[in-house]
Parts: sequence; structure tokens; C-alpha cells
Amino acid sequence: MENRLKRSEQPQRVLPARRVSLVYIAGLFAVVLFAAAMLPCDSVAAQEFAPLPPEVTNSVVQPNTVIQSNSSDLSPITSSNSSGGTSIPVTDSLSRIYRNGGVPNSLQEMRALEAQQKLVAASAMDCTVSVQIGPAQGCGVIITGSGYVLTAAHVAMRPNKEAIITLSTGKRVRARTLGMNRGVDAGLIKIDGGQNEGRPWPSASLGSSDDLVPGMWCLATGHPGGYDDGRGPVTRVGRILAVRPDAIVTDCALIGGDSGGPLFDLAGKLIAIHSRIGNDVADNLHVPVVHYDYSWNRLAKGEAWGFLPGFKPVLGVSGNQSVGVAQVVEVKPGSPAEDAGFQEMDIVEQFGDAVVTDFDSLKRAVADTMPGERAIVWVNRGGQRIRLLVEIGRSD
Repeated sequence: MENRLKRSEQPQRVLPARRVSLVYIAGLFAVVLFAAAMLPCDSVAAQEFAPLPPEVTNSVVQPNTVIQSNSSDLSPITSSNSSGGTSIPVTDSLSRIYRNGGVPNSLQEMRALEAQQKLVAASAMDCTVSVQIGPAQGCGVIITGSGYVLTAAHVAMRPNKEAIITLSTGKRVRARTLGMNRGVDAGLIKIDGGQNEGRPWPSASLGSSDDLVPGMWCLATGHPGGYDDGRGPVTRVGRILAVRPDAIVTDCALIGGDSGGPLFDLAGKLIAIHSRIGNDVADNLHVPVVHYDYSWNRLAKGEAWGFLPGFKPVLGVSGNQSVGVAQVVEVKPGSPAEDAGFQEMDIVEQFGDAVVTDFDSLKRAVADTMPGERAIVWVNRGGQRIRLLVEIGRSD
């Protein structure tokens, strides 16, 4: 489900099933792998959007506070995550590193940091999920007991698509995509009701992405290469490299299949969602969780808007918008349309699942795809209906 937002790479070697892999890739540490026993990639004005609903807002916290929720959907937090939450108390010995980042000053501080990361990794397992839409795969994180799942927009693809969510236990449940802000790569999914015997889903504790600074430690979880029953979710440890209004940059090593997974701070609070890899495997972009807050109502209503810079979908045809059909008058040389076999005077009748009535509706259908996605297109050519398969390109 990478749609060219991530390089295609093979997943790292991981430890045996029911273990949590933590990989240090930042600061002055060498790469270290250890395991913890598993427990049950533009700023938007906040006033433009409504806030998160009460069941989510009750768990939005500032650093170093204790989460307590009166919502029936969220239970008080425990370190085992058994009652719905991932928050882990931060000891006084880690207060400096938690708030400001940096490296341990002593062996004792390093051991405390390692122990804290193990607790967060174990706590994050149950709410980190695999997301499959058709043959494409990505990740997500459950944030409410009722089954709202945050993911990347390019993972969700478009509103109202059927999805399969796989939990860390291997249980598969049905879900449906809701809205997406493609401008920052934020997407939302909702698990269908009636699939957990009346119990709440395991959920992440929401943190704040407003108070982050470079040097802070963080943990990325996900399913690199797709869900693996013999391995479960994989956790990688790193640090924040930069904080921007539209993205958080970290050196947590992400590869294909991790998109849409969660990024946690040292207190076990969700601070961002994996979006895409930069110029290097250790240069990764994440959607700040605050963007889901800003645009919650639009996401929940199934709206889709915006494009990531450089990722506007392109078909490569032009047409006459004054006629009542989507007639192609030009096929751009070297375009996805030319590669797919489009010809001048073709009349596009269907693009993917969308019925095309005029050229404006064709433009809307193309805008509702992601670069790298393949779509079946039906055209009328001289009275004959012809099927074409096109792989959507992207703007430079």
C-alpha cells in the first residue's frame, strides 16, 4: 500500500514470535537489538475545524500528565494496556530525557531508558494493526474503544472502501475507510461494530505533537512487509530529528508496509502517524497527531481533500469541458494515459468504480486516486467499449 511513497525494501530480521524487537538507530548509540516479553510519513489553522469527539478528546493529554477518562469508551490506563490505553508513567530519573531528549549520562540512566522503551513497546502492541484494502497493505493504530483507527491517507486511499484490520493476535475484522486530508497524509478508518463481543478495542493514549523538540526519544511500531503471524508488530527506537507544522522527522527505520503505523513518545502516548521515507531509510516523515484533531469532523464525515506536495495524481489527457461527455482530445506523450493505450477521441465512461459523465467528473475520479495506484478504465472508441488498465502517475 505504498503507492510510491515508500521504497520497496525487505523487512528487517526480527526476533521470534511473541517478542518485541527494539532497534536503536539514533544519537551516540550503536545499533542495538533487544526483546521485551509481549503483553495481552502545511500547517492548518485549528479554528477552521471542529475538535475531536469526547471519547477521543478525553485521552488527549500534555506530557507527564496522568490520563483519566470518564468516557464509557475509554477505561483508566494501566501499564499492561488491558483496559484500553498505552500510557506508561515516566520515572523521575528519566524526566530530563523525556522532556528534552538527549543521551543518557550514566549506565543507570541508559538502563532506565531501555526499561521504559520496553514497557512502551509492549503496551503499544495491541493497538497497532495491519490494514489491508484489496491487495494493498499498510498499518494503523486504534485510538478509541469503539474502533476508530488513525492511518495515513495513502493507506486509506479513498473514502468508503472496505478494509480488513488484523490485530496483533491475528484476529481479522471488517472496517471501512472514512475521510482523509491528503495535504498532510492523514486518514481515518472505522472498524465495523459487533465484532468484539461488546468489549472495547485496545486503544492508544493520545499525546500532543505541539510540545515536541528535536532530540526526543520515540518508538515506531508497525508491520514492515505486511502482517506476520510468527512475528507480530515490530518496534523500532529512534529520536526526533525535526519538528515541522506538517511533519515530524525521525530516524526510526521504516520500510514498506509501515505506512500508517503509530509513533509514540517515552510516556507511551501517540504523537504521530508514519507517512513516508525521505532520502534515506533513517530519514522518515510522520503526520503530527494534532492534524487529526484539527480536522476530525471532516475526517469522520468521509471528506477527502488536498494533495501531498509532488504527489498530485496525473492521468495525462486533456478534453473539451463544454461537451456532455468525457472525450479525450489530447494524450500527453510519455504519460500514464499513453502507456495505457488511450487514444484521441476516446470517450471515457468509467474510471475505477466511478461512472464518468463528463470531463469534470473524470478529473474528480483521477483526483480521488493515489500515484502508483492502478485503475481499470472503460472507454468508448468508435462505438466499441474497450477496457484499459492505467497506473496513475504523479506531478513532479
